[in-house]
Amino acid sequence: MPAHSSLAFANIQYVFLDRDGVINRKLPEGEYVSSWHRFEVLPGAEEAIAKLNRSGRSVIVVTNQRGIALGYYTKADVRGVHEQLQRHLAQSGAHIDAFYFCPHDKNECDCRKPKIGLFEQAMHDFPGASGSNSIIIGDSLSDIEAARNFGAPSIFIEGDSAFQKPGSERARSLADACSPSLFEAVTRFLS
Repeated sequence: MPAHSSLAFANIQYVFLDRDGVINRKLPEGEYVSSWHRFEVLPGAEEAIAKLNRSGRSVIVVTNQRGIALGYYTKADVRGVHEQLQRHLAQSGAHIDAFYFCPHDKNECDCRKPKIGLFEQAMHDFPGASGSNSIIIGDSLSDIEAARNFGAPSIFIEGDSAFQKPGSERARSLADACSPSLFEAVTRFLS
């Protein structure tokens, strides 16, 4: 993997973040963040997002939410969690510019990462966004593959090894950079 400095990502204007495992603690495989009381913001995530906001970059969440298709929660539940997250971030002077989520099960759509439908939705609302001026930060192989499919660089968040999905070694090798947390990624590469 090439060594990167913040200069390598100097032209980034759009920062696409996965949610679970990047902004909030990922639950064990098979469990889902179905409500705000199950949403635990990771240390430093608020400050990382605030730094991105202050830099003038757009911060966009793109998240697979398969639990909707499985009947564990609804689209309204996801929107409620995102509204609560915005209120929480506001206390730190931070905000997310937009949220996009895939409610489908595997192989049912063109928006579930690693496909790029969520990014295409975002480009409709952010017409200046492209693979060349965006970065994707995620904690799973599907995030890093989505970055490649979108033509954008990526940062793999290593996070807690106990909750990493299968494919994390491959994701680590495909990513343009790796970091233990969103805060460290932003501080090292995007400040």
